[in-house]
Amino acid sequence: MKKLARLFQIKTKLEVFLVTYALGLGAAERGKDYMVQYPGNVGKMFFVLCTVAVFIAAAKMLEAVELHQTFAVE
Repeated sequence: MKKLARLFQIKTKLEVFLVTYALGLGAAERGKDYMVQYPGNVGKMFFVLCTVAVFIAAAKMLEAVELHQTFAVE
């Protein structure tokens, strides 16, 4: 059970970067769809908001990994 639980934990910065890359690809794809659905400035704004959300999530994940590495007692 612990091995299965380990698959859903992010413990290193490399894992954060890999997850961020995957999230970024998805956000860019969704942003492209928004630009098709909402032509003009509204679509561009949604595209930017999708990508900014990924940056915010990546920053929080990096912060959490650093905090965990600092205070982890294993």
